[in-house]
Amino acid sequence: MLLEFEEQEGLIRDRSLLDPNHVVEEDRIVGRDRQLQEVTKMLRVALGDNRPPNLFLYGPSGTGKSLITKAVCKNISQICSSRDIRFGTVEVNCQDLDTLGIAVYELGRRAADEADVDIEVPKHGVATKEKWDELYRIVNENFDSVVFVLDELDMLVGRRDKQDPAFSRLLYQLSRAGANDEMTAHISVVAISNDTKMMELVGSRALSSFTPEDVHFDDYDANQLQSILRRRQDAFHEDVLDDGVISLAAAFAAQTHGDARKAIDLIRVAGELAEREGDSNVRERHVRAAQDKVEKNRVLEVVRGISTQKKLCLYATAAVATETEDETARSTTGYRVYQFLTESIDADQYHQETYVNKMKEMTTYSLVDFERRSHGPSSGMFLEFQFGERPRTILETLREDSRLEMVAADEVQSVVRAQIRNEA
Repeated sequence: MLLEFEEQEGLIRDRSLLDPNHVVEEDRIVGRDRQLQEVTKMLRVALGDNRPPNLFLYGPSGTGKSLITKAVCKNISQICSSRDIRFGTVEVNCQDLDTLGIAVYELGRRAADEADVDIEVPKHGVATKEKWDELYRIVNENFDSVVFVLDELDMLVGRRDKQDPAFSRLLYQLSRAGANDEMTAHISVVAISNDTKMMELVGSRALSSFTPEDVHFDDYDANQLQSILRRRQDAFHEDVLDDGVISLAAAFAAQTHGDARKAIDLIRVAGELAEREGDSNVRERHVRAAQDKVEKNRVLEVVRGISTQKKLCLYATAAVATETEDETARSTTGYRVYQFLTESIDADQYHQETYVNKMKEMTTYSLVDFERRSHGPSSGMFLEFQFGERPRTILETLREDSRLEMVAADEVQSVVRAQIRNEA
């Protein structure tokens, strides 16, 4: 059977182009001319064996922050290699890193991989200072210039008994290491975050030594998403994409905060569905089926593994978002609906701070994003949650849990509407 399938000609010619994390050539990067130019202009000084400035790249998920950084660093690396400059890119995604010590170890391990050497300290059982010393050693012995790319940096919160979050302490140490000659190579830090307010949480010491250049990335619109997909349509064999497929996939992705990753995922899944059906073309119905599949798969994958308390927090917040015009939910409204749910099923009820923290943890799965907002001095600060998928899909999936199914959907809807009226 495997050999028979191998002989069949599929619809997809180059699957790497349908991987959102694949670093594409510069001419495939669309709708980000200004950001590409700014990042290139600031990092290019590494070509002259000088230290580039630190950068802070911020904006919603899937808007090209990581892609542009990787593409620019890849090109710098190739040119530096021809000039006998030892340039390295050390990239970590901070969403799965619990503490500062683990983050420093991961930086050392990635630096060792980049230099093709071994890291000589263990992940656990040694002081964080030893991990810093090992990172300095690897960098000093193997590089003239290094760019540290810290993706989703705001997720590195660390221990709550510390005055500053772990990401603040990491930024301080990295930016001071270059100034104090602990690292003799030229050091630049690129901090990447979906949270536009992240820098407000950085401690004053770290802020004064980090002093980044800011580059903002806004949502892609439907036209830009279409252009992105058209630059990757050669991932498919010629003439297999029906008219309307690209525009429909772009429209779906534009509905969820202009996420290019989702647009690329949709077109890939649509192609795979068409292949499995033995169809000769990728059609609009495949894109519609892909939309349902991608959303439900992601939501299912997330909710299967989370605790009942997280499910209650997520359900309450999604229920609010389904009743608002822009499908967002205030943390204050979401918490009151959460209180109603916990009382309805006789579950433990946590304080509002815990509810907010559990919702923040959901950003790890790219299911929820948030911004700090205020509607004037009298209203105080609150978080506004936005969803990466349709809130209704999240509700439908969560209701498969028997405990949540106990609460009547129309009852929840009535409570939500009453709370939204109170907020107004």
